[in-house]
Amino acid sequence: MNWDDYRLFLSVCRRPRLEDAAAAAGLDPTTLSRRVKRLETSLGATLFERSRRGHHLTTYGEKLFSQIEGIEGLVLEIESTSASAQVLSGRVRLGAPEGLGTTVLAPAMFDFKRSYPNIEIDLVALSGFVSVPKRQADMSILLTRPKTGRLKVRKLWDYDLRLYGSSDYVASHDPVEKRSDLYDHALVGYTEDLIYSSELRYFQDLLPNVVPGLCSPSIVAQTKMVAAGVGLGILPTFMAEREDNLVELLSEDIKVERTFWLSIHADIASVPRIRMLVEFLTNLQLMPVQFQDQSPASC
Repeated sequence: MNWDDYRLFLSVCRRPRLEDAAAAAGLDPTTLSRRVKRLETSLGATLFERSRRGHHLTTYGEKLFSQIEGIEGLVLEIESTSASAQVLSGRVRLGAPEGLGTTVLAPAMFDFKRSYPNIEIDLVALSGFVSVPKRQADMSILLTRPKTGRLKVRKLWDYDLRLYGSSDYVASHDPVEKRSDLYDHALVGYTEDLIYSSELRYFQDLLPNVVPGLCSPSIVAQTKMVAAGVGLGILPTFMAEREDNLVELLSEDIKVERTFWLSIHADIASVPRIRMLVEFLTNLQLMPVQFQDQSPASC
């Protein structure tokens, strides 16, 4: 039994496009395809149905996937208790929503590397999810609490989203005194068919039948559009408060509450480098520190 062949088999299971699986495995697609066919020959069974859309498991392949994934869990568990795994070194892949990853986590990596110089980090900040069960990351920060998979899950932060506009936009347009006034303003929001989580559909809840005229799947791009004065948008406060020229509107009426969840694969949760990053994230401040005026009070 060649474990390396089965490891490649798992990679194709989790990334149906052969090019993606090959990139993850560090091989070229032709070599990976040859290795998969070699495994099929050794087993005397077809593992994948091949099409233009990628490789999809056959009935036999699905059964094998379940069995090999169980073996993979045992391998990872053994590796996590080895002497080398107990050293504070090695690489950790952390998945995160783009806005959080770009605005909060990326700058925070300076402090983490200062404390743990031998731990390497892959910060995968995307407008979407990075799957821990599919081994796309060692840990991932999500908008909803995952309910399936061999995962350790913990709540990280609650956060708010509020309505913002740039100071120039607010000064040059009709005032926004109630929610219905927004129908007469340019709005910035998510591209509908690229929304990756129902937690991002807050515009539909607040303003039924309204489709923002300026859209992007990127919350970073949305924030920059609002800051540039092209329209009003509902933005996370931890991003908006880092922009100098944004003004909050309808503060008593529009407040969206959401939560970030951290998921870690159970097989590696006890590895020291994983535990150190979890502890660091748990203690990290989501909102920028507000410095108080230290000048002496007047008499």
